[in-house]
Amino acid sequence: MGRLAWTTMALGVAVLFGSVVHAQQQPSSPPPPPPAYGTPITLEQARAAIVAGEAESKKNGWNHVFAVVDGGGTLIAFEKADLASNSSSEIAQAKARTAATFRVPTKAYQDRLSSGETFILGLPGVVPAAGGVPIVVGGKVIGAIGVSGATPLQDHQSAEAGAAAVK
Repeated sequence: MGRLAWTTMALGVAVLFGSVVHAQQQPSSPPPPPPAYGTPITLEQARAAIVAGEAESKKNGWNHVFAVVDGGGTLIAFEKADLASNSSSEIAQAKARTAATFRVPTKAYQDRLSSGETFILGLPGVVPAAGGVPIVVGGKVIGAIGVSGATPLQDHQSAEAGAAAVK
């Protein structure tokens, strides 16, 4: 092989490995770990989350679907507004499972995706759309609420209201 071929190959390998190393660099300060799991949410607490989220939705004229899951993602309570889209039923449950499993609001994944972190799309079980919020009591995740039916930020607003109502 000639010198030009070796030089070209060496340059290609250097560019390839240089970009791989650059892509794998981590931020200087990692985010804090998510809260630990606590005692699973009760049916009474799940209903309280839905009532509060529904009040926020009605106040704003939104037709939402609400799903509350325990820390493992099992559906505990569910409610669909009469005029809410049928597709929102599955979406609300998926948002709730994402928030419970990963212990962060789904809005965090929406924000990361919009900032260019496209690997989010490859994470199993992640819904990168706002509207799923963990329910935290005593500093521990006991479940999550997922809301769908309006814009993602409107869904998030109602989900936050629902999560905040659980004591």
